[in-house]
Amino acid sequence: MNIAEDRLMTIWEGCLKNDRKQQEQLYRLLAPRMLAVCMRYATDKDEAQDILQEGFIKMFRNMNNYRGDGSLEGWIRRIMVHCAISRYRKLKPMVLVEDFAAESSMPMSKSYNDNGLEAKDLMKLIQKLPKTYRSVFSMYAIEGYSHQEIGNSLGMTELLSRTTLYRARNVLKEMIAKLTSREQHCLAG
Repeated sequence: MNIAEDRLMTIWEGCLKNDRKQQEQLYRLLAPRMLAVCMRYATDKDEAQDILQEGFIKMFRNMNNYRGDGSLEGWIRRIMVHCAISRYRKLKPMVLVEDFAAESSMPMSKSYNDNGLEAKDLMKLIQKLPKTYRSVFSMYAIEGYSHQEIGNSLGMTELLSRTTLYRARNVLKEMIAKLTSREQHCLAG
């Protein structure tokens, strides 16, 4: 265990004893990282903060369920993802936005690194995706879920998860192409 994990486990032990100061310390320590996780599923920062709060409430209510099998931070991250998925299920109309996801005939001519985009820029583009696309893309490409797990979590078939991911990627490619061509036009003009 490294120093950070050791410190986290010490704080966790205080949380299990219902020590409010330790609970606040855990929140302050992990909230920025968990907010980044929530931002992958939210349309904006306010929605991400709502998911974050729901996640921490759920985590504090279920503290005794952590068995120590994996990392504590990983366990908390999964709670945040599940809260985002639950929120999505409550709010979603299960409709894919077809006109938004028109098939792209414009292949990406440049790689992600070559076009000058930073991770924060890509995250902003992901947040502009429709909820279904954003959730499937985030779960698959960022969190590492399988299409079967995504389908089970979001109430869709594995095939629909694959199709949605394909469409989300195409929409992202279009967004990136538009963004980079706009930037190149500004530099040239």
